Amino acid sequence: MTTPPWRDDATALMTTGEIAAYLRLRERTIYEMVSRQTIPFTRATGKLLFPRRLIDAWLEAQTELPDAGIAPAPPIYAGSNDPLLEWALRQSGSGLAVLARGSTQGLDDLVAGRAVLAGLHLIDPDSGRWNLAAVRAHLPGSRHVMIHWARRTQGLLVAQGNPLGITGLADAVKRGLRFAIRTEGAGSQRLLDVLLAREGVSRAALVTAGRGAQTHADLAALIETDEADCGLGLQSAAGQLGFLPLIPDESFDLVMTRRAYFEAPMQSLLAFAQSDAFQKRAAHLGGYDIAHLGRVVWNG
Repeated sequence: MTTPPWRDDATALMTTGEIAAYLRLRERTIYEMVSRQTIPFTRATGKLLFPRRLIDAWLEAQTELPDAGIAPAPPIYAGSNDPLLEWALRQSGSGLAVLARGSTQGLDDLVAGRAVLAGLHLIDPDSGRWNLAAVRAHLPGSRHVMIHWARRTQGLLVAQGNPLGITGLADAVKRGLRFAIRTEGAGSQRLLDVLLAREGVSRAALVTAGRGAQTHADLAALIETDEADCGLGLQSAAGQLGFLPLIPDESFDLVMTRRAYFEAPMQSLLAFAQSDAFQKRAAHLGGYDIAHLGRVVWNG
């Protein structure tokens, strides 16, 4: 049997078929990785080629030494509640259970080994950027990667038809309307604090519903059952409620170890996100921009 030339030549350029064999992946997976720009490649000759030297360096960067005596993380998605993501986790056959307890808690669960994947939308009040400051503060070492899931629209959910004539956040606060709020650690709760500060209002000035909402659906239900007049939440969770957009470009991202990125649950999810069914679901829910889904936004 003839040895492929790239086996012994570190300067070789591998074709798609050769790199698939080298990495023991399907060619389809290689094309998906190229489309998300998560593998070194070149188009200098008009076709996809993969420099072995860069591939070997890239593989070394992905390598993780096992933590002796530490059990692998359970197949759980933790972090922020997102209707589109949680639907996709089920429909894709990812095998991941959902434990949505807020963005901050999701990062804590990831670091503690209680989850393999965390979702977050945490704004940095100083820079106005999303998520990067939070992951750098929470995640030790250089084992993790963050990929983009979607841009989402956040705003005020109000009763159907907006019978109170609410015009915005400052108006609702000034009139002493009842706010449904998310639990502590939720990205939406942090965003509400930032938006209130921009209006020169403290959270203490809010009239709130008696209990915090664990999810966006719970928040919407508080308004539907007249336990609250309004609340900050996702357009995709509004349903038949009224909705006043406030933040049209919130960034929702996913964090995992580099190893988890290449394993079946994450690859199944990303492959499903390219399907027509997924695209239709995102359009049906509303308030999602998925043009850059899968793009690596941070590589620790």
